[in-house]
Parts: sequence; structure tokens; C-alpha cells
Amino acid sequence: MIKFDAVNKRFPNGTTAVRDLTLDMPEGGITVLVGSSGCGKTTTLRMINRMVDPTSGTIMLGGKDVLEQDAADLRRGIGYVIQQSGLFPHRTVLDNIATVPLLLGWGRKKARTRAAELLETVGLTAESGKRYPHQLSGGQQQRVGVARALAADPPVLLMDEPFGAVDPVVRTQLQDELLRLQKELNKTIAFVTHDIDEAVRLGDRIAVFREGGHLVQCAEPAELLARPANDFVADFLGAERELKLLSLSTLAQIPPRRATTVRADEPAPRDGGGPRLVISAKGEPLGWLDPDAAPHTGPCGEARLRPVRPLRDTDSLLAALNESIASPSGLVARVDADGVLTGVTSREAIHERAGDWHHEAGTGRAPAASATATATATGSASGAESRPA
Repeated sequence: MIKFDAVNKRFPNGTTAVRDLTLDMPEGGITVLVGSSGCGKTTTLRMINRMVDPTSGTIMLGGKDVLEQDAADLRRGIGYVIQQSGLFPHRTVLDNIATVPLLLGWGRKKARTRAAELLETVGLTAESGKRYPHQLSGGQQQRVGVARALAADPPVLLMDEPFGAVDPVVRTQLQDELLRLQKELNKTIAFVTHDIDEAVRLGDRIAVFREGGHLVQCAEPAELLARPANDFVADFLGAERELKLLSLSTLAQIPPRRATTVRADEPAPRDGGGPRLVISAKGEPLGWLDPDAAPHTGPCGEARLRPVRPLRDTDSLLAALNESIASPSGLVARVDADGVLTGVTSREAIHERAGDWHHEAGTGRAPAASATATATATGSASGAESRPA
């Protein structure tokens, strides 16, 4: 969809912002441009919609050279979101969103109807459409900015540090919203950030730039983390890149094993034994029996329990590793969408899958099923093995 071929950008003061850039941004994917300030990532983005023209080279958008298109027409067909939302302060939220459709000649009724639909799409109430930008929170303003960029249903969306001015909690919410929207809308998105964690979370491909406008490496997140091209990329990814890699694989890759369980309304066992997970009558995990506690004669549900934080198949290996460390048993309780126990996974199985995933990401070849995963793939869908009272 977007193709840079030997593109350079030199400004009149002699600064070279982008140097000999050759880069493809696949259709329907999110390509994230990362790097420190002054590395050329924003200039690269702005050359796509001709807010900046390249000095040399070719930029193709949908098979057409951007320099051969009228700049104003080109921009109307590309969504653009910036850090401060860029909303018109004297217009209501609804009129802000309707701006581009009106410029394209849509009737006012049609444009406002489209704007109202997009309010719901980005998670805002219909009532917020009557407000002005200053009456919204920073996160709400960014949602309006995204809605405005989507108003004319452009195939391409450019996002320049769109979530950089909000607090971490809101930033995570906005990232979630973008991923949800992308599943529905399948846009071609070029996204600029200096935050490698954000890049790993959002990107289908990540392009790493260094000062002077040099593209150092462009790859899928897993490959980038497993096989950085050089020391510069490795340093930029940070010392915790192995942990970042674990955030890209999920527990679904590890079959759960049966859990040793006891129901909350049953008497506590008296013979010691391995870790026991107390479950409700519906099969929901309530906590681990504390092996160090004094003997308990009543129902298990009234005993002193150690906390359990159940995980689902969609949770990451990183979350599973953290939970296995916090768990008194070293086991992670697994649940289905209804919160019912499906089994447990050991810390050792998580470590083994993590090693396989690192190999898979680094070589592009799926590893053979691990011995641990094969050995633990036992039992029925319930994954629970109740111990007789």
C-alpha cells in the first residue's frame, strides 16, 4: 500500500532528516516508526500526505506516486491524528468529526450522521457530540481525533505520537481501542512513537530509525526482539527485550494439565500432599490451601487460602511467568471465558515454552511440541481432578 524507494529529505538549512529510505508498509497492517527525537520518523510520516515533500526518491501510495497527486486531494483521502488531537476549539465535537466529509462535499445531514456513528465506534456517548473540546478529558479528545480521522473512511491512517500526552492508564485504554478498531476496520496505519513498549504492543511491523534519518531495521515485533540487527537496535530495545518477547506469545500455546482440587464445601484434607486449589461449586478457583496453616476441620472455603489470580488462554507468557512466581505453588490456574477452571500450568512449562518461542521468533520456524507441554496435555476439558474427601 505505501512504498518508499530511495527517499531522501534535506531541509534548506542542510539538515538531512531522512536518508536513502526504502521501506514497505503493507496494506491492512500497523507499521510503527520508532526512534529517538530527530531521527526522521515524523518527517517520514508527513511525506506520505505531502505535508513535507521528499527531496528525492519515490513514495507510492496505492500504486500512485504521491508527488503526482494534488496535495489537498491526497490529504482528504488520508486520516491524520496528532498528539494534541488538533481539534477546532470553536466547533462542537460532532462538527469537528464532520469536518472532512463536509470538505469532500457530503451534505450536512449525511456528514453529521456519520459523525454520530463514529462517536459510538470510538467509545464516546452521543451526548459528548454536543460538547466543545475543552469540555472533554485528554483521552476523550484523542478519541475524537481518531473519529475525525476515520470520518471519510480513508484507507490510510497516519498517527503521530497520538497517545503521548495522556497518562499511562488512559494510554493503555486508547491502545486497546485502536487494536479493537483495527480488527473491525482493517486500515493501513503508519504510527509514530518513541515508546518501544507501545510499538511492540501495536505494531505488525516495527521500523527502527537512528539519528540522521537512517532506517536500521524493519521487522515483525517477535523477530525484532529475538534478532536485533546490531547493537544499536539491541540497546534501543532495552535490557528487558526478552521479557517484551514473552508478551507476544500466549498461554494458548501450552496445554493445561489437571489440577488437584477440592471444593469449598468439602472438608479440608488432613494428609498434606501437593498444592490443592479450592474451587467453588461452579468450578471457579477461589485460592490455594495454605500448607503451613494449622489443620482446619471445617469446609475448605472457610480455611485460610493463599490468593490465586486465574489466567485465560489469551493472557501472555509474561503474565503467566509473573503469576507463577507469585503463586505459592508455582502453578498458574487456567480458566475459560466463564471463569471456570480448565487446569494448571507449571513454571517449568512456561519457561520451556518461552525458550521455544524465542527460537521460533528468531528462526521463523515453529518448534516441535515441547516434552513438557506434551506430558502435561492430559485430562478432559474440565482440567480438574478432585481429591476424595
